[in-house]
Amino acid sequence: MSRLAILATILLAFGVQNAHALNVFACEPEWGSLMHELAGDIDSVDVGTTALQDVHVIEAKPSLIAKVRRADLVVCSGADLEIGWLPQLIRQAGNSKVASGPGYFMAADQITTLEKPSKLDRSEGDIHPQGNPHFQMDPNRVLAVAKALAARLAELDPKNAATYQQKLADFSARWQTATKAWEAKAAPLKGRKVVVHHMAWIYLTQWLGMEQIGALEPKPGVPPTSAHLASLIDLTKSSNTLAILRAAYQDPKPSDWLSEHTGVPAVTLPFTVGGDAQAKDLFGLFDSTIDKLLAVAK
Repeated sequence: MSRLAILATILLAFGVQNAHALNVFACEPEWGSLMHELAGDIDSVDVGTTALQDVHVIEAKPSLIAKVRRADLVVCSGADLEIGWLPQLIRQAGNSKVASGPGYFMAADQITTLEKPSKLDRSEGDIHPQGNPHFQMDPNRVLAVAKALAARLAELDPKNAATYQQKLADFSARWQTATKAWEAKAAPLKGRKVVVHHMAWIYLTQWLGMEQIGALEPKPGVPPTSAHLASLIDLTKSSNTLAILRAAYQDPKPSDWLSEHTGVPAVTLPFTVGGDAQAKDLFGLFDSTIDKLLAVAK
């Protein structure tokens, strides 16, 4: 190969590596999907977890450290959801750009969370001082996060600011139309009662006007026990309960056990992007969630 050809190859490789304006590390799949809506191919997006993982307990692997080390922006849920691993990743990555300031974006800081504890008592289980961090199940809060994230992208990458705002406008229009359609479609779910595996569904149930009457975990983050499951049988039977809800990553055995003893169906919901075949993006996440709830409401 000639020197000219070698130089061209090197320049091409350098150009490919630097084709993206920003390198973004998204802690959860929902924020990775939102990044693709707002940035398209402008930015490179690495997602740290999958729908089949419990994001409360993630190992700070070298591969994740490497992704954070090259990131210009970290986008995570926040509200201490990633407290067990994100600070360790940032510390070991040694990347000051994402340790604080514009490169550190916590979605919880952009919205109002629910279920903030009146007092902090670890004997009550895995509680979150800043409120429940699972707000990706409320499309209205997702839109609020999208607006704040687009502004942050424009701040970090002013050359593409107009493109981020254009993509936000397009996403907002499609998202608001979809939200109205979801609400209309889900009308039969209003007032229906559910039992949940983990206290992660308050945003979904509040949005749809549903009621959570019990949880398989005796306390948040504490695995279901036989005695606690048995205590839920009468309540579940007597409340005309629609379903027992679990996320794609959760052990199905406890909810299946309660289902067998009550006749109430146990339903696996995607919970985040990638949680099932239909939930390929944020739109599919809500399509799948509502379809699965309606399937047991008939």
